[in-house]
Amino acid sequence: MKSVRIIGVPEHFNLPWHLCIENGEFDEVGIDLQWTDIPEGTGKMCQMLRNDETDIAVILTEGIIKDIAAGNDATIVQVYVQSPLIWGIHVDVNSNYLQLFDLENTTSAISRIGSGSHLMSFVNAKQQNWDTSNLKFEIVNTIDGAVKTLQNGKADYFMWERFMTKPLVDNGTFRRIADCPTPWPCFVIAVRNEFLKNNSSTVDLILEIINNTTIEFKTIPSIDRTLASRYNQKLEDIQEWLKLTRWSQKKLDSTTFDKVQNQLFELNLIENKIPYEAVVK
Repeated sequence: MKSVRIIGVPEHFNLPWHLCIENGEFDEVGIDLQWTDIPEGTGKMCQMLRNDETDIAVILTEGIIKDIAAGNDATIVQVYVQSPLIWGIHVDVNSNYLQLFDLENTTSAISRIGSGSHLMSFVNAKQQNWDTSNLKFEIVNTIDGAVKTLQNGKADYFMWERFMTKPLVDNGTFRRIADCPTPWPCFVIAVRNEFLKNNSSTVDLILEIINNTTIEFKTIPSIDRTLASRYNQKLEDIQEWLKLTRWSQKKLDSTTFDKVQNQLFELNLIENKIPYEAVVK
């Protein structure tokens, strides 16, 4: 049995992995795939790839490209979710901020530096023609940390995946004032280069298994009810999310890579551009 460590966020996007593990599909081919949920998100996952605390990460596209540009010795082997991530922009329910333009020059709660919530704060600011040099951040680590930080006024808004955050809108903790979809596919699969070099056939097998599941995922009987139950979501919200979400079984193409990297460079989030061939295998 070959042990492989893999990490991802505890969100509905990753249910295909859990189903494959629970159904014994990796066991059948001699792979002990050990999944760990990382609620802190992409910044933490980049750190774990660097520190040899995982072999594979299912991770936000912009986050891993930024970190590879900064020296993370990893490779993007495939796009996992082709559709954009819809980031909800949230304020505390009692906040005086009512519209998106009210948030200019305020403080954004982020899980950590280099996380999706951090990078997308810049993308959103650029889209709104705000001065990105005026962005201010409060590190909160997790959604629970964001709730506390918005309640005590140390930060003013919080960007997180819209559907995972919706229960906090429904129960009156947050108010969502806008959406900010990523301008690119949201999740990719990244592998530490040392692991990939020594285990390329194992990685290929893992991709084959997960791709066979994501191709059929939406047709699994009652998958909407399974998702709603496991992720504490309303059925109608999950049904809307399923309509919007498209999984991928393809490599990240050079045009998309350039689009992400150029945006990061324009926002001064990376110092140097790196060639596509150094990132995508």
